[in-house]
Amino acid sequence: MIRDIFDKLIAHLNKKEITIITGARQTGKSTLLRQIQTHCKNTAQRQCVFLNLENKTVLAELDESPLNIFKFLEATPQKSIVLIDGVQYLKDPTNFLKLLYDEHVDTLKIVATGSSAFYIDSRFKDSLAGRKRIFRLPTCSFGEYLRLAEKNDLLNEIDRLCANPQAKSLHWERLRNELEIYMLYGGYPAVALEPDRSDKLEILREISNSFVKRDILEAGIQNEAAFYKLFRIIAAQSGGMLNINELASTLRIKNETVENYVNLMQKCFHISLVRPFFRNIRKELTKMPKVYIQDTGLRNCLINNFQPLETRLDKGELWENTFFRMLYEKYDVDEINYWRTADQNEVDFVLPHVENPFAVETKYSQTAVKPSKYKKFSENYPDIPLRFAWMEPFDEDFFRRNN
Repeated sequence: MIRDIFDKLIAHLNKKEITIITGARQTGKSTLLRQIQTHCKNTAQRQCVFLNLENKTVLAELDESPLNIFKFLEATPQKSIVLIDGVQYLKDPTNFLKLLYDEHVDTLKIVATGSSAFYIDSRFKDSLAGRKRIFRLPTCSFGEYLRLAEKNDLLNEIDRLCANPQAKSLHWERLRNELEIYMLYGGYPAVALEPDRSDKLEILREISNSFVKRDILEAGIQNEAAFYKLFRIIAAQSGGMLNINELASTLRIKNETVENYVNLMQKCFHISLVRPFFRNIRKELTKMPKVYIQDTGLRNCLINNFQPLETRLDKGELWENTFFRMLYEKYDVDEINYWRTADQNEVDFVLPHVENPFAVETKYSQTAVKPSKYKKFSENYPDIPLRFAWMEPFDEDFFRRNN
């Protein structure tokens, strides 16, 4: 299955900048590089070489000198494409990429993956300014999930419904069922490919226990138990305020330690922080963010809850987290805000800086929608139209509303 980002990556092969693909472990970055390699081979594009830096021999060569990369290439008058999987394993990945770009940009096009921007040293952004473009690869969207699950007929049905406001569907029950499965088990490719729900759960447990643990070990975290406790608390409070003082007190660890762990979770693409929206920027910078888990399957695994939606006490929170992911697929997290006042007026999502600004309040049930409660927001920000997003009742308009 080709991911939605694939065409953008292929188009960027003709750009001089280094292509950086980031995302959590197990989101399919290596598979994506192999698909780019196959595309280059099938289209007779320039020489294209795949270097896996989990291969210790290859890693040692490149650590010795960035110029050793040419040992893996054939002499050619054309610009070569080098696909580097796991650039974070290099001793000095920033210097490696910077040197090759500055001295060999006319002969090399580099496409590199990294499990986390955290592992690319603190100079990464500054040293590679103007030399790179970053593409993020999250877990699968609902559309990508349907393709992986070989349910293209449902994907086509969604396109038909969105294209025609009057269209009705004979498949809305199947669509509702697949959306629930996606909300419960998330979009990690291996999970989406597995049809059996008990096996989906085992894969999620492996991701939670083994791959998240690798993030912890490589980051040098000493108190693994405290990290996991914090991760589980955040999962249970997804969509809530991130109160560092309260979390530190609960876990009996220092505020700086909580901040360090939260930073690691962000850099490893497990959580996202949504900042508050105010016209007064100083206020915005001093208020607490809200926190969301980037994959709902991982969230449910951390809190050990895979109950059906109708029996869940947290179905509203799960729907809000799912809607956040839908926004995250279209917008940068810095473009997504929330609004809240001292007297507890709140709107879940505000996107004031996009081309057509809008705000969204999520409710699991349409019956919980009370437009009058949001009068203050509409009065203060008449230029930002507010709409509502609900799960139930589920009908053809669901995809039109949330497209």
